[in-house]
Amino acid sequence: SSQTPSSCLIHRLDHIVMTVKSIKDTTMFYSKILGMEIITFKGDRKALCFGDQKFNLHEVGKEFEPKAAHSVPGSLDICLITEVPLNEMVQHLKACDVPIEEGPVPRTGAKGPIMSIYFRDPDGNLIEVSNYIS
Repeated sequence: SSQTPSSCLIHRLDHIVMTVKSIKDTTMFYSKILGMEIITFKGDRKALCFGDQKFNLHEVGKEFEPKAAHSVPGSLDICLITEVPLNEMVQHLKACDVPIEEGPVPRTGAKGPIMSIYFRDPDGNLIEVSNYIS
């Protein structure tokens, strides 16, 4: 018989695998637009690092095993937290010709109220960038 644990057994998120049409376009976008660090590991694999997390990149048709059952570009919807004031992020996105789809709008984050803006990456993934409201 299985027992329900009294507390969560997971400490934090380490990485997410993002399936993309073009690793080159994706790394250029995330490094330029969000300042993520591009790293190479295990030969020629690429990842985008931020904070204590990273996105491992799989190019569609060239994925590494094991992989998700339905890994397709453009299926990600993720919220990223920034310390940069959102008005500065809005100006940066405009300067980089990245259209803002929605926001700034109030939302609920994992640890409380946030203010968010939404835009898309080259694959159409929905990217939410947020500040916690103190």
